[in-house]
Amino acid sequence: MAEILIIDDEKAIRKTLTEILSFEGYKIDEASDGEEGLKKFKEKTYDVVLCDIKMPKLDGIEFLQRAGESNGDTPIIMISGHGNIETAVEAVKKGAYDFISKPPDLNRLLITIRNAMERNSLVTETKVLKRKVSRVQEMVGASAPIKKIKDTIDKVAATEARILITGENGVGKELVARWVHEKSNRATGPLVEVNCAAIPTELIESELFGHEKGSFTSAIKQRIGKFEQANGGTLFLDEIGDMSLNAQAKVLRALQEGKITRVGADKDISVDVRVIAATNKDLLKEVDAKTFRIDLYHRLSVILIHVPSLNERKDDIPMLVDQFLDDICTDYGIAKKTIDDDAIHLLKDYDWTGNIRELRNVVERLVILSAKEITAEDVKSYVMPR
Repeated sequence: MAEILIIDDEKAIRKTLTEILSFEGYKIDEASDGEEGLKKFKEKTYDVVLCDIKMPKLDGIEFLQRAGESNGDTPIIMISGHGNIETAVEAVKKGAYDFISKPPDLNRLLITIRNAMERNSLVTETKVLKRKVSRVQEMVGASAPIKKIKDTIDKVAATEARILITGENGVGKELVARWVHEKSNRATGPLVEVNCAAIPTELIESELFGHEKGSFTSAIKQRIGKFEQANGGTLFLDEIGDMSLNAQAKVLRALQEGKITRVGADKDISVDVRVIAATNKDLLKEVDAKTFRIDLYHRLSVILIHVPSLNERKDDIPMLVDQFLDDICTDYGIAKKTIDDDAIHLLKDYDWTGNIRELRNVVERLVILSAKEITAEDVKSYVMPR
């Protein structure tokens, strides 16, 4: 149910508008002056605000300015019995969605409210779509480890050097790979991602190199593998430490010779691919355990980039939380929520075993369960273990 805030110092006007809009299915809150209206506006997210201009304590124009600083996306419709062209123009310049004179024409008012809500929905959808189609999410952070990673990416992206990215689960290894590709000379080519841990051992070769029709029981048609799909671009092999030794040998050949062979075929296919690999394992220990090839390790690790855990870069938490609040609130179509300093301190003291991924999930939980401002009590209630 859409929620509307009515701000007017005339009780009769508030009562009339509340009755009409409640009958139309809207949920209504009232405020008798600009200060009370601003307090309610900051505490809660409204779909539309109806605001008088001439009011005690805080007039409508000043409310409009201060509300815009708090949340500029909520449409505010100004209503005044002192209507003139100059006032209407000033209100629109200050950010009002529309201006209606008193006594309002009810049909026009209802249509204006409906149009304002539709426009707000379109604005939200546009923001979500723009973020989804943007090629790469920003790498948020200003800590020394993140600056070092950004500097390394700037140095190596334009080369053809293979890169091995290491770090715990959830630290953002995939994002590093995406930025390397984005800043490389291959940015216009494909970026093909393979999660080696998610593919059964018996299917990994088919997934990477493709297969010919009839090469095995379920091969009912020819399949193009990830190496061919990434031709002219970048192949990101995530969790490469989980790849079988047999598949490792074929990947090594592809890196050495620039050629692959589909399963069930005897013809070599040349491929032009830059390989970036990532793992949460210590590959040198895997080499000692004879589960990873030393020659493949050296082929992959021309450049080593280690992504630190969130516990090693806690100074970045305020920036990350702000970015996640922006993204999540936009996805949900609500005004961006704020978070107080005490809540941030608690989040910085928390042990982030799930790293960035866990932090984003926690912020989403807080957005869903908390009021307009996220407090330390919210963090204690919804994040901290009991």
